[in-house]
Amino acid sequence: MDKEKKSEIITQFRLKENDTGSVEVQVALLTGRISGLTEHLKLYPRDRHTRHALHGVIGKQRRLLAYLSRTDARRHYSLASRLGLRK
Repeated sequence: MDKEKKSEIITQFRLKENDTGSVEVQVALLTGRISGLTEHLKLYPRDRHTRHALHGVIGKQRRLLAYLSRTDARRHYSLASRLGLRK
């Protein structure tokens, strides 16, 4: 993910002006990284290192989403609908 895309995601999901570390921003960045790794694996399905990294990123995203659902369910639902995570 390049700098422009990353800064665009941060400005879209931040809660206040200089926010780069809130749960919403972190999950949005991880979602972008997951989609990039998934596209890479479609081209190179036997790349085990990328698959291992993808599983780690997915686990981190799941932990952050579980934390958000425990602390503030309304923010969790809003974030999941904005990112299209729940179907």
